[in-house]
Amino acid sequence: MVILFEVADQFGGFSTLLLVILTAVAGLSILKRQGLSTLSRAQRRLGSGQLPAQEIVEAMLLAGAGALLLTPGFLTDFCGFVFLTGFFRQLIAAWIIQKGFLRTMEIGQSNDQGYWTKTQHKPDFGSDNVYEGEYTNEDSVETIEDLDKKK
Repeated sequence: MVILFEVADQFGGFSTLLLVILTAVAGLSILKRQGLSTLSRAQRRLGSGQLPAQEIVEAMLLAGAGALLLTPGFLTDFCGFVFLTGFFRQLIAAWIIQKGFLRTMEIGQSNDQGYWTKTQHKPDFGSDNVYEGEYTNEDSVETIEDLDKKK
């Protein structure tokens, strides 16, 4: 807010208001394009059987960028535009994934059976625990709670 008031003192309140509105409108139009691009990349990865983890994190960053751009202020606009910039957004998303802030699940097929692996990242300990298992498609679907009750 201090930066906003300083700019208003230098250039006038009306000019500052127009600049804030202009950055919001420009940012939201860029956000729309970047969001559609990220969505199409995620659909391509899903179509090839891959988990679109990078694209999911980028979509969350784009949502944050939208919120920052709609918040009045030049500092929030700057941060929003950083998240909109594809290069920086991809770097930040890769860093989030690398540090293990997310848990991922991969699903694939092997012969007539499917398999799943769940990787649980523990950034504090620096090691990964991998749990592997197999499943088959059956008519009835049982939940984890149902399986625990059978034990």
